[in-house]
Amino acid sequence: MRLRSTLAAALGAATLVLTLSTSAQAAEGHFTYVFHDWHGGPQVGVLDHPRSRECITLPETRDEFAPPADSPRNDTDATAVVFTGVDCTGDYFTLRPGGRASERLKLRSVLFS
Repeated sequence: MRLRSTLAAALGAATLVLTLSTSAQAAEGHFTYVFHDWHGGPQVGVLDHPRSRECITLPETRDEFAPPADSPRNDTDATAVVFTGVDCTGDYFTLRPGGRASERLKLRSVLFS
């Protein structure tokens, strides 16, 4: 009886490990954007191989008093959906792989397919 339950637990754990290892995928490439530091100077932010299907709030724009980022460039192999709000809220715009937008497009978060 103990052997059977031990075997079942080991099989369940192995299945769980295999499932978790395949669910964490990343988009290949990098995503860049321009943000403005506290002195108003433009800086380039980069997300290297960002995780897929996970909302990413840009760290430089998380604070509500910080200005949003702009000029996104999607050099990944995945579609990027950029959002005007943190936590993938607000208005959104889709950038195909290789797509870019001007400084008129403001963003605070992004989601990769």
